[in-house]
Amino acid sequence: MKPLLILLSLLLCFCFSCTSENAPAPTENQTTTTVYFPPINSNSWDTVSTSDLNWNSSALNELSLFLEASNTKSFIILHKGKIAYEQYFNGHTDTSPWYWASAGKTLTATVTGIAQDQGLLNLNNKVSDYIGTGWTNATLEQEALITCKQLLSMSSGLDDTLGEVLTPNNLQYVADAGTRWAYHNVYLKLQTVIAQASNQTWTTYFNDNLKDVIGMTGAWIAVDDLNIYWSTSRSMARFGLLIYANGRWEDAQIISEQFLNEATNTSQNNNQAYGYLWWLNGKNSFQLPQSQVEFSGTLIPNAPSDMYCALGKNDQKIYIVPSKDLVIIRMGDAADASNFALSNYDTALWEKINAVLD
Repeated sequence: MKPLLILLSLLLCFCFSCTSENAPAPTENQTTTTVYFPPINSNSWDTVSTSDLNWNSSALNELSLFLEASNTKSFIILHKGKIAYEQYFNGHTDTSPWYWASAGKTLTATVTGIAQDQGLLNLNNKVSDYIGTGWTNATLEQEALITCKQLLSMSSGLDDTLGEVLTPNNLQYVADAGTRWAYHNVYLKLQTVIAQASNQTWTTYFNDNLKDVIGMTGAWIAVDDLNIYWSTSRSMARFGLLIYANGRWEDAQIISEQFLNEATNTSQNNNQAYGYLWWLNGKNSFQLPQSQVEFSGTLIPNAPSDMYCALGKNDQKIYIVPSKDLVIIRMGDAADASNFALSNYDTALWEKINAVLD
């Protein structure tokens, strides 16, 4: 795996300089807030002193040591959009690409919302309206129950145990759509939906409507039947900032606040801690990938209850905490054992973060 990652990193270094000037026009009645947005087509990014924020400098040093010891490659904390902390470890730099893994699910969710805002699709319509029938191994009646919203909420009712390849033979019926939550890569069919609805490739639509308008760099890399986003850590931070700012970038509303409100609240009846491909803290119970067990309690007990997050394999993380005006990015190898989303590292990491903030 490591040789493949190194090769992809080298290839991606050539993919990160292209942006577009085709930004959307400002929305009417947009008010100016105290949120800072880094300029497009620039490496400059304003900072804020941790001493001005009254953060604990001793705890910040301990955090740095902890991050380096736990296989971290990059760690960024934004406060109201400005960089309060940014460190790179183990040979990584601010120009090094790395994979988002399942944290990139939130990119697909966001672009789906943009497509709905533009009238290209309706979340309540069935998936087969856009990509045709026969995309699953279910009966036509069972398949017709699966809507775009159910792909976003992981409630398609399809079997999640048959592997990652999204052929019809692997997409078999287990329960009626909407009655069962299961972590499944079938959400990637939304990229096909958007390509069909927009009459563009997924990559073109993504670049024109999200990546380029907020100054991200990066590229989608196909690995088997998966589509994985690679970028710099600052590009991940730009995306997190967009979501923290309720879908706004400077004076332009990139994605509607209404959609983001739906995306970052409980989306179905089975897993309270899951929105539209976003994980939600502060709920009374949660389910995890590859399990139908409902666990009592909060997803990350020592993290702020209003936090929502993108969690990717091997501890790729975006934490967004509206109550503290924070966006936190972590990229790297697994801190301990390989994992799919939530891990013990989340609790250990928040213990260190809390010491800094207190």
